[in-house]
Amino acid sequence: MDVATINLPTYFKLSIDLTDEQFFDVCQRNRDYRFERTKSGELVIMSPTGSETGNRNIELAYQVQAWSRQNKLGIAFDSSTGFKLPNGGDRSPDVSWVKRERWEALTPEQQKKFAPICPDFVVELRSETDSLNELQLKMREYIDNGARLGWLIDRKNKCVEIYRPQQEVEVLQSPTHLSGEDVLPGFILDLKDIL
Repeated sequence: MDVATINLPTYFKLSIDLTDEQFFDVCQRNRDYRFERTKSGELVIMSPTGSETGNRNIELAYQVQAWSRQNKLGIAFDSSTGFKLPNGGDRSPDVSWVKRERWEALTPEQQKKFAPICPDFVVELRSETDSLNELQLKMREYIDNGARLGWLIDRKNKCVEIYRPQQEVEVLQSPTHLSGEDVLPGFILDLKDIL
């Protein structure tokens, strides 16, 4: 029997109507891919990252998790976590963090699936195949939906874009460290092995 295969690009959008339950089920049954949904309902399909980006992602997640575990102010999440944003989009930042009081206000059922909350802090790490424009739009979406601080780490251009509510995007060229400001008090990200 011949098996048909479909070769998808690394970043792919598909218009399809899915309920929240159906979308969650698609994500659970296809763990080799990362899925997101735009606020207009387009399904975004992304392949796994390359090894180099994966290594930098885990370093980034490790530093945020170590800080979060030490101070217990909130909960850190990795790139496999989906969130249902207030605008209806389903997004999965590379690293995110939610203040403990906001997380604990969710029901246990809400915490098990794609939590209906926008993280307080989000990070996107640009890989070789990521569109900078798409990532910038995603960062603005996070801020518009309640994120208080966001970092777009662009290894290709050796810069970091810092997103804050009601402020212009701040661009830093080749920074060595980033401050969590008042959102992640006392957190300093060491970019040596990331950028």
